[in-house]
Amino acid sequence: MIAVGSHDTASAVVGVPATTKDFAYVSSGTWSLVGLELDEPVLTEDARAANFTNEIGVDHRTRFLKNVGGLWVLQECMREWQHDDIDDLVAQAGKQPSGGPLIDIDDPMFIAPGAMPTRVAAAAGIRHASPEWTTRCILDSLAAAYARTLLDARELSGASIDVIHVVGGGSRNALLCQLTANATSLPVIAGPAEATALGNIAIQARAHGALPAALDDIRAGIARGAALRRFEPS
Repeated sequence: MIAVGSHDTASAVVGVPATTKDFAYVSSGTWSLVGLELDEPVLTEDARAANFTNEIGVDHRTRFLKNVGGLWVLQECMREWQHDDIDDLVAQAGKQPSGGPLIDIDDPMFIAPGAMPTRVAAAAGIRHASPEWTTRCILDSLAAAYARTLLDARELSGASIDVIHVVGGGSRNALLCQLTANATSLPVIAGPAEATALGNIAIQARAHGALPAALDDIRAGIARGAALRRFEPS
């Protein structure tokens, strides 16, 4: 039996291919985990009130993070539309004009399944919307939520951020990654999509002596071996 990073998010953060200390991460999938890796927890009333958590991870580092909505909203819309080609849908969404209305992606109204396109349109203040418009609204709103959460994390912790790493399934969504870079005015490095599995395997390999002992060295190796994409803010 080998103790790994305690659970899936901890393993995903191990799998972040960071090469600098001042990074933020977004584990983006059905839901999103957005935060920083710190040496010490942030135990202030402001952090508690902002709904951030301090989770101890590998090598006693603190994952200072917040749960944010995710691609569940888009997945549910696609199920309603009976549309299974996400690449085509995202490509069409990318042609939509920027600056449209945003929704609160964290609103509990988006948790339950069923009639998701109708709920998105209602939250955006319109009666009917095309799939491509709805997709763009969801992705714009997700990027805005990521930016808002990272700004809060930076202010609450006093930490600096020079790059955002997006891992998990959302890292495959180039439009979401570009919109996140735009919303945060920070570069985004996307990948690996399977950061959770890589982080889990890496800690097991370290326990067997097959990888370096230092977490930073493990991440550097993941960065060298993974297929990553970089998005600059525009």
